[in-house]
Amino acid sequence: MASLDIPTGKRTKLYRFLEILPGVLSYGAIILLFVLSYLDPVLGAIYLFIIIASTLVKAIGVAYRTIQGYEVIKRAGRVDWRKRMEDLSNPHDSYERLRDDENKSYHFAEHLDNLKMMAAMSGEYPDPDKIIHAVIMTAYDEGEEVLVPSIEAVKNTTFPNDRIIFILAYEERGGEAMEVTARKLHQKYGRDFKEFVLSKHPADLKNEIVGKGPNLTFAGHILADYVAKKHIPVENVIVTSLDSDNHMAPKYLDSVAYEFITHPNRQRLSYQPVSLFMNNIWDAPAPTRVIAVSNSFFNVISTMRPHLLRNFASHSQPLQALEAMDFWSKRTIVEDGHQYWRSLFFFHGDYSVLPIRIPIYQDAVIGETLWKTIKAQFVQVRRWYYGASDIAYVGSRLFVPKRKRTIPFFQLFPKFWRLLDGHLTLAILAPIVAFGGWVPMIMNMSTRTMVGYHVPNIVSIVETFASVGLIVSVMVSLRMLPRRPAKYRKGKSILMVLQWVLMPITSILYQSLAAFYAQTRLMLGKYMEKFDVTKKVVKK
Repeated sequence: MASLDIPTGKRTKLYRFLEILPGVLSYGAIILLFVLSYLDPVLGAIYLFIIIASTLVKAIGVAYRTIQGYEVIKRAGRVDWRKRMEDLSNPHDSYERLRDDENKSYHFAEHLDNLKMMAAMSGEYPDPDKIIHAVIMTAYDEGEEVLVPSIEAVKNTTFPNDRIIFILAYEERGGEAMEVTARKLHQKYGRDFKEFVLSKHPADLKNEIVGKGPNLTFAGHILADYVAKKHIPVENVIVTSLDSDNHMAPKYLDSVAYEFITHPNRQRLSYQPVSLFMNNIWDAPAPTRVIAVSNSFFNVISTMRPHLLRNFASHSQPLQALEAMDFWSKRTIVEDGHQYWRSLFFFHGDYSVLPIRIPIYQDAVIGETLWKTIKAQFVQVRRWYYGASDIAYVGSRLFVPKRKRTIPFFQLFPKFWRLLDGHLTLAILAPIVAFGGWVPMIMNMSTRTMVGYHVPNIVSIVETFASVGLIVSVMVSLRMLPRRPAKYRKGKSILMVLQWVLMPITSILYQSLAAFYAQTRLMLGKYMEKFDVTKKVVKK
């Protein structure tokens, strides 16, 4: 089987072409608007309206999926997942008891279907009482004020703590202060889980970038050794990766375990929660609040489109699968999204991501000052958008002779196309929507054509209709917000609405420019090989 690793050093001509491709297309799409408008304002207007019309269609889809996703998450949150797990212990009796039960508040029709299926399988599924969760939480130099709430959230889940292995994976680069913090946390929580394991990732190991992936992989090997030593069946262990600021909802682990047991293809699935950047949303300044809520909405929408779902931030995957593929990549700063492609190629296309409609809450970006916050937010999103590096990774396995492909061409090509289109859209959409309407007129100032003159007004009308998606997002965001802290007055709630006037600015600065930055680095071969940690600041 071909290596799963991203190449180091000199790339092949195909690989370099594919690294350059997204940047060329993004810059080319902007330049093409000017060229067409110069040649003929009608051509420029047609090109512009095609893009604007697609934006309108997407806005309608955003509105629908946002409402739908919010309702599905609420419904999943009302389910008693612990009770469901208990039902799985004896599926036949549970099915007979529940099928005529009038009180069905804690289960849905699919639960009855699962019980019926499992009763017919006669034990060909994992024992619910023997499922083990392993939680790997990565840390760099964060203090107890950040780490303790995240550990407490794991401790307070509905899943039994005596079947949770907690691994604190911290970096040697974090220094003596991180070492002291890790030891204190081990002493504090050592008896609260089946095992509390410390994993110190050494600095400067060979063939590793400075990033989260190597830390996760190092901790994964420690976990695998522990499981083998304790004679725990590896096929019963589910691994969840967490960032230091991640607070999992109480029902998350039970929900993952339930889906793991009831899906026959369980070892070839990743389990993706809804990542909501809501932990400190009331404390964050307006620009990063808009980014945080927008990203939360994107994750809500993604959970309603499983065929497009990818690993993002925290996610769960069986230990047996992780160990077979040597855990996460040690050569990319976007190890979460890249994990989808590694898994897809490892399993020769027989792999998918299963949505878990229970949230894991994360922090919005807050720095020590407003300027540091704005800068840190840009650093974070440019790291995310460096996921454009996966275009070459996927394309180099697609555009090869048939004998070298592990996945059929027409199965992989749609995934490649959506990946490329997604990064192209990130770069070009915001500036074209914001300023594109003026280009046909500016490029034809001397002729003053009727088309060029009216294009800005027409675009403005279309954008007004497209704003329905934004209006729906504002309404849903107010319902998703955590309770307003007592330290803030009611006027803060008004600011939560007014902040959305910043949306055009944040879209250009934190979406388009960040995407262009990442794609330009790839074009020039200036690879991003250091994970810039987003500093966690807790407001008192």
